[in-house]
Amino acid sequence: MAIDRAALAASIDQTLLKPTVGFKAAAEWIEQSSQLGFASLCVSPFLVPVTTQLLSGTSTKVCSVCGFPLGYSMTESKAEEATHLVNLGCQEVDMVMNVAALLESEDAFVKDDIAAVVAAVRDASRGTGLVKVILETGYLSDEQIVRASRIAVAAGADFVKTSTGFGPRGASVEDVRAMRSTVGPDIGVKAAGGIRDLDAALAMIEAGANRIGSSAGIEILAAFDARSGE
Repeated sequence: MAIDRAALAASIDQTLLKPTVGFKAAAEWIEQSSQLGFASLCVSPFLVPVTTQLLSGTSTKVCSVCGFPLGYSMTESKAEEATHLVNLGCQEVDMVMNVAALLESEDAFVKDDIAAVVAAVRDASRGTGLVKVILETGYLSDEQIVRASRIAVAAGADFVKTSTGFGPRGASVEDVRAMRSTVGPDIGVKAAGGIRDLDAALAMIEAGANRIGSSAGIEILAAFDARSGE
C-alpha cells in the first residue's frame, strides 16, 4: 500500500454525529478511539466538553460541527456557536455552507458567512483553530462545487469538505478530484459521507483528500491491519 497505518489513522476524523448517542455511549466510544492516532474525534456539539476531557494528553484533536446539518442558520448564530465550541475545547470546526445562497449565486453572502466563522474560530483559538467548510456536494453541480470551493478559500477556510452525511448523498471520487484541482495543494480537502470501508477511504485519498470523515475509522484500520498481514 502507498500509505502506512499511522498515516492512514492520522488522515481520519473519527466521527460520532448520530442524534441518538448520549454521554454514556459517547464516553465509551471516545475511550475506544482515543489511542488509535486519529486526526480528530468529530462529535456533536454537546459532547465537546467530555471529548475534550477524555482526549487530554493525546495527539487526537477535538472537532465539532457548526450550523449543522443544513447550513441555513443566521451568520451571527454560526459565529457564536463556533466561538462557544472553541471555548469548550474544540480545535477544529466543520461548518456547513449556506447551500441555498450558493444555489442562487449569492456568492458575497456565502463568502461573508464563511468568513465570519473563520474569524470567530481564529479569535477564540488565538489563530490555532481550523475551519472546514462543508459544501454538501450532493446538492451541487460540478460548476457549483468549483465555485463553492473558490469562495471557501477566499473566505479563509483551511479545508473544503464534501458532505454532512445527512444530505442527498455522500462523497464521491469525482467531487474530491474537482475540489482538489480547484483549491490547489495548500488547502485541505476532506471527504466525508458514506465512507465506511478501507477501499473507499483509500480511493478518496488517491483522488486528493487529505482528511477522511467516517464513523467507521476503527473498522477501516482493522481492515488495513488484516490486509497488511495477508
